[in-house]
Amino acid sequence: MKPVSTIFTTMGLSSSSPPRGLKWRSHTVFIVATVGMGAFTDMFLYGLIVPVLPFMLKDRIDMPDSRIQGTISNLLAAYAAASCAASPIAGVFADKFSLSRQIPFVLGLVLLLLATVLFALGQSVVVLAIARVLQGASGGVVWTLGLAIIIETVSQENLGKTMGTVFSFVSVAALFSPIVGGLLYAKTGYKGVFGVGIGLVAVDFVLRLLMVEKNVAAKHSTSPARLLEQESDGQMEDSEQTPLLPTTASAISRYRLPEPKNRLTRAFPILLVFSDPGLLTAIWIGFMQAVLLGAFDATVPLVASEQFGFNSLAAGLLFLPLGGADFFLGPIFGWGVDRYGTKPFAVLGFTWLVPMLVLLRLPTDPSIGTKLDLGHLIALYASVLALNGVGLVSDSMPAAKAGNIVEKYYKANEYMFEQPPYAQLYGINSMIWSGGLSIGPLVAGALRERIGYGNMNAVLAGICVLTAILAAHFIGRKEEDTSSRIEHEG
Repeated sequence: MKPVSTIFTTMGLSSSSPPRGLKWRSHTVFIVATVGMGAFTDMFLYGLIVPVLPFMLKDRIDMPDSRIQGTISNLLAAYAAASCAASPIAGVFADKFSLSRQIPFVLGLVLLLLATVLFALGQSVVVLAIARVLQGASGGVVWTLGLAIIIETVSQENLGKTMGTVFSFVSVAALFSPIVGGLLYAKTGYKGVFGVGIGLVAVDFVLRLLMVEKNVAAKHSTSPARLLEQESDGQMEDSEQTPLLPTTASAISRYRLPEPKNRLTRAFPILLVFSDPGLLTAIWIGFMQAVLLGAFDATVPLVASEQFGFNSLAAGLLFLPLGGADFFLGPIFGWGVDRYGTKPFAVLGFTWLVPMLVLLRLPTDPSIGTKLDLGHLIALYASVLALNGVGLVSDSMPAAKAGNIVEKYYKANEYMFEQPPYAQLYGINSMIWSGGLSIGPLVAGALRERIGYGNMNAVLAGICVLTAILAAHFIGRKEEDTSSRIEHEG
């Protein structure tokens, strides 16, 4: 039991004296960096293994070529299903039964370590499937608890910028992990691939142990001298403990919930919050973004192979223009959300995607192919993918809005909740995201086979029109923005 108690002491959970380095370990920048690293590690290991899977199935398990594609699809589905199931469970556990979100946050990384070891040593499809399930469960925990920790750490005025920064971590991982995985396998074999994976997990584990949540740090900051020291640390951290919420009676009354009428809503009052159209729209936007990402994952490599004759590495490079926009524009768009609200970015993002998705038909159009040589067709396709990436990064911003809405309901109905239900919210959000990431490839693949690649993207563009209309009507309603502005000015 001594190692366990040592870990709890390191996290500042079992000692009456402040842990060493409390000031920097509980600093907003360090907490956000830790959550960002967790998201980076999860996505990097997801992508690192993808280009290696076909070789593992063929060389290590001796699987016939005819079964490899179906097995890979099933392994991808196992990841999404596990993430779907683990996300709400992690949210409930963190909100109701845990002294600190940090504990399940660290346990989620243990699952990822087990998954990586099983991938490195597995000699059967069953073992690889178990590894994929553990990896998916870890991903659900990371996203659920990581976003909840950010909501509780960062002030509303900086939330969009922070979310944009975290999604930039994810974009870097998504962009480079398949390329790194392919290169490592070609140069070093399995040992290099999984050695890098385990090394990343080790760094992530140290960061999660060192991180001290704001509420834990507050328990060690009751002396006047320490309070004065924290106050002099800057206005940013002071404001982080004071969310910008409406406090007038009329503003609060808009978020009053009816009394729970059954056992389920009494146990999980957050379910009552899902009658809010703004929250439902924010979650739908996240679902649609995942569907679009899944559609790109399923179709871009096939177009690259069939249309341009690319191999797997060259096809993977086409994701650089698609995801590069998120890396460069994520923090900028996040700053814009903090300044102008989520509605313009959600509406403009999906409106922008409508023509950009339609333009994806050009490189596969026979009439265009006869007028341009192969190099120009590739450049055209990469350019249109980059323009679609701009729309995708803009559409990732409403995730912050969901937390803002739930916080307002919590403040107006505190007697219903044991504590702010952010982990439950992002557990449900992560579950729906994983569902979108699973449905996207299936829908895109079926549509592409039946009506062609260009018409498939036209259908997705039509759904983007509907989503833009919903965002215009239900995201960032005027009375909410006015209430927040009045509180900020007051």
